[in-house]
Amino acid sequence: MIPSRTRCLILACGNTLRGDDGIGPWLAHWAKKRFSANPAVTIISRQQWTPELAEDIARAQAVLFVDSSAASEPGAIQLVPVAPAAGHPALATHHVDAPQLLALAHELYGSWPRAVFLLTTGAGATNLGEEFSEPVKRALPAACALLETTVRNLLTGNTPRP
Repeated sequence: MIPSRTRCLILACGNTLRGDDGIGPWLAHWAKKRFSANPAVTIISRQQWTPELAEDIARAQAVLFVDSSAASEPGAIQLVPVAPAAGHPALATHHVDAPQLLALAHELYGSWPRAVFLLTTGAGATNLGEEFSEPVKRALPAACALLETTVRNLLTGNTPRP
């Protein structure tokens, strides 16, 4: 469970043994070094998002989900706002997406963050291995810069620009 003072929660997911799918945990590790001195930022990295994260989301003022995207061009970086899933989404027992987690946080804890965004990097290769594809390697500096800018905006109450 995150501390109640968390102003910005970064929730990353991905499998570090599946090539570009590991971009979320890689960015989370980078963010831990970058924001280690800031107690207002909490970073959680998992292989997948699970319903147990709903409480952490409900207690945060802002959330930045970080993941790879199989639907985007390899290396393409996107920042999009996240809205809660409509109605009562059917939840899997082990894996849920950002909108489902947001809806679950509200349903179980009566709260959700004031700002929620999803930062994705297009995955080019998710075969076994710990190396990123060339497009993802080239995208790393821009992904780091966007992550940092987004977190700083969330901490100051400014709306990040998708």
